[in-house]
Amino acid sequence: RENFIHLCNPHLKKMKEDILYHFALGTGTHDFPTLFGDVKFVCVGGSPSRMKAFIAYIAEELGLGSPGCDYPNICAGTDRYAMYKVGPVLSVSHGMGIPSISIMLHELIKLLYHAKCSDITIIRIGTSGGIGLEPGSVVITRQSVDATFKPQLEQVVLGKTVIRSTNLDEQLAQELMQCSKEIGQFNTVIGNTMCTLDFYEGQGRLDGAICLYDEEEKLQYLKNAYESGVRNIEMESSVFAAMCNLSGVKAAVVCVTILNRLEGDQISSPHDVLVEYQQRPQKLVGYFIKKSLGKV
Repeated sequence: RENFIHLCNPHLKKMKEDILYHFALGTGTHDFPTLFGDVKFVCVGGSPSRMKAFIAYIAEELGLGSPGCDYPNICAGTDRYAMYKVGPVLSVSHGMGIPSISIMLHELIKLLYHAKCSDITIIRIGTSGGIGLEPGSVVITRQSVDATFKPQLEQVVLGKTVIRSTNLDEQLAQELMQCSKEIGQFNTVIGNTMCTLDFYEGQGRLDGAICLYDEEEKLQYLKNAYESGVRNIEMESSVFAAMCNLSGVKAAVVCVTILNRLEGDQISSPHDVLVEYQQRPQKLVGYFIKKSLGKV
């Protein structure tokens, strides 16, 4: 059973029913193996609309849908998250920040376990701030590091500090990098991703409501991050990596950079440019899925 989801919770076996509250799904009301048993790829991202766009894109790429086809939200009973499915691909939104994606992942991992899924690959696709990269570059994460550049997630459980590893699957990262080379449409690198607790002070911005440091201090911090191997900054990768590791799931983070933080803090690119940037992780992961299924 090495290729099945591993649950690090013995208490779940004692429960007659498992209610995935934030998905509005439950083992007593839904047949998980029938609904989700064929899932092999799960893609997660912050925005519900982006994840709906991804499922429409991958459906067309796999020849499982047509332009204009509508895909129902499986989690329509709640407004917390959105979930879409086509063939072996599940697309789920996770909101913004560690707390939001953590809640989603707890329920997603249990969903895959109850569905008896095996050989699962989970990939987070999204946007990020780049460090020393041209906007539009795609970063495949090697390690997620905290704001002190350590590859770990520090979490308080029952009043005690727990440290968890945030390494990601090296082979999967290399496979994604090879896919980008085959596509040949945009710059892609493998590097560390810094995961922060907020968007402003935690990422060294000068434009928040509160800022008690100067520009020189900010630039030195970002240069130190670059020298440590960090190539982009976002707010979800650490808990994503840690939870996938504990559950025995192959995982990757693929984010496009929408600005170079060494050159500024505010996102000023035109809307159409940002839309095209946001499609790059979708294209890369879509190609990877097609290749994995022998459709390239």
